[in-house]
Amino acid sequence: MTEKTLVLLKPDAVERNLIGSILIEYERNGLKIVEMKLMKASPKLAEQHYAEHNGKPFFNRLVAYLTRSPLVALILEGENAISRVRSLNGTTDPENSPDNTIRALYGLSLSENTVHASDSKESADRERAIWFG
Repeated sequence: MTEKTLVLLKPDAVERNLIGSILIEYERNGLKIVEMKLMKASPKLAEQHYAEHNGKPFFNRLVAYLTRSPLVALILEGENAISRVRSLNGTTDPENSPDNTIRALYGLSLSENTVHASDSKESADRERAIWFG
């Protein structure tokens, strides 16, 4: 089934000039970029994005990280795009991520893990609306 999913190349990826290297991984694996923008997220946008974590001890750190410098927001499309992107990204903690996943290759730490991807159809719909209207 063809799906669309949201991906964020987080500030640490942009700061380290990894945009092209990461996009190649998605395109090489048959995913199509249908929308993309380089932007600096506002605190309000980051709070909306991480709304499910509001009230947790790490919420403010997440917002500060996502807003510290520009990021790339993109929508990828393809067969089973949601699960495929999450597999390509690897696990949240780069230290435990399978070899050759984006986070294993480029992630710095659990808190600076380079990429975000929607985890379900519902999340993809909600997150695409937040970032692309």
